[in-house]
Amino acid sequence: MVMLVSRFPFPLEKGDKLRAYYQLKSLSEHFSITLIALTHQKISAEQLSQIQPYCDQIKVIKRSKLSILFNVFLTFFSNKPFQIGFFYSYFGQLKINRILKEVEPAYIYCQLIRAAEYVKNYHACPKTLDYMDALSMGIERRIKKTPWIYRIVFKIEAKRLKLYERSVFDYFEVKTIISEQDKQLILHPDKQQIHVIPNGIDPHFFEPVAIKATKELVFVGNLNYPPNIEAVDFIIKELIPKNTSYKYLISGANPSVSLLKRSSKLSQITLNGWVDDIRTAYLSGKIFIAPMKIGTGMQNKLLEAMAVGLPCITTTLANNAIHAVHNESILVADTPEEFISCIDRLLGDSSLYKKIAENGQKLVQEKYSWKKTTLHLTDLIQNEFVN
Repeated sequence: MVMLVSRFPFPLEKGDKLRAYYQLKSLSEHFSITLIALTHQKISAEQLSQIQPYCDQIKVIKRSKLSILFNVFLTFFSNKPFQIGFFYSYFGQLKINRILKEVEPAYIYCQLIRAAEYVKNYHACPKTLDYMDALSMGIERRIKKTPWIYRIVFKIEAKRLKLYERSVFDYFEVKTIISEQDKQLILHPDKQQIHVIPNGIDPHFFEPVAIKATKELVFVGNLNYPPNIEAVDFIIKELIPKNTSYKYLISGANPSVSLLKRSSKLSQITLNGWVDDIRTAYLSGKIFIAPMKIGTGMQNKLLEAMAVGLPCITTTLANNAIHAVHNESILVADTPEEFISCIDRLLGDSSLYKKIAENGQKLVQEKYSWKKTTLHLTDLIQNEFVN
């Protein structure tokens, strides 16, 4: 089979790469895989070595920055989303056509609508499209947070994404998505046919790590991703002024210059970049907070924090995707006052702290292992082979 992804699935600093990596790893136990990965970055020998054990072939489709700019410009004069313009190119299409002709796959698994344009018209074998999440709603939720000069572009993009998410549905035999919440945001009359395939957690997250918590609170995430930037802004602007005594660790790849400057002025914040073992970042805090206000999909950061045994506080929006029970396996807060109250409760009540930590870890162990979540995906693909 061919697996087509819009980014090379290593390193695992982004949610789509994490999902692609573990699904690739699992699918390789059942299928011979040719991986086609789009990229505008140089792929190192080390990165290739992390993926090669799971693939018969790896085909990297390199796109130049000039080509990306040109294709995004052309998208202005079409009805396609700008994200399609960013990831699609005519020459990339020719390369993928040649690969498909050479490989003659029995199946195609395509991750994200960003890559769907390349294979939607290929009908020599059945195909799965993994929406992953409802990208249109992610863009729509960001409109009010975007500088006014860009809002018109975001409004156009949200509208185009909704139409594209609907139209591309009919080109694929099987459709998957990360959560029931996201499934309901796809505006297709047959959206109930979409299969929910959640993310999972690698077993090593449950292994003990000897790290002493030096902060009360920790937040982890890719720090150039707008929903995570918005979450850190919430911490800086809303939480810290309400209680200046708490110390925060914020850790993640690619922190923006603006975030580095702002955090350096606050004694309450320690900001770390990428760490090799992300568990050390989680366990440097006593509580994990995820004040996610925008975005879609499933927050793997919450699953990871729960897996290492941290009690978590998050918003209704983020919790809707993982279905943890408030006051049992998680605490849910939406306003600054609710967050501070939940933090105070956990730090002041050791019994509640232990209950939330243990129940959260149990929830992830029982429901969110990659082995379990990808088993459903494997079954879907094998059923198409039979049919």
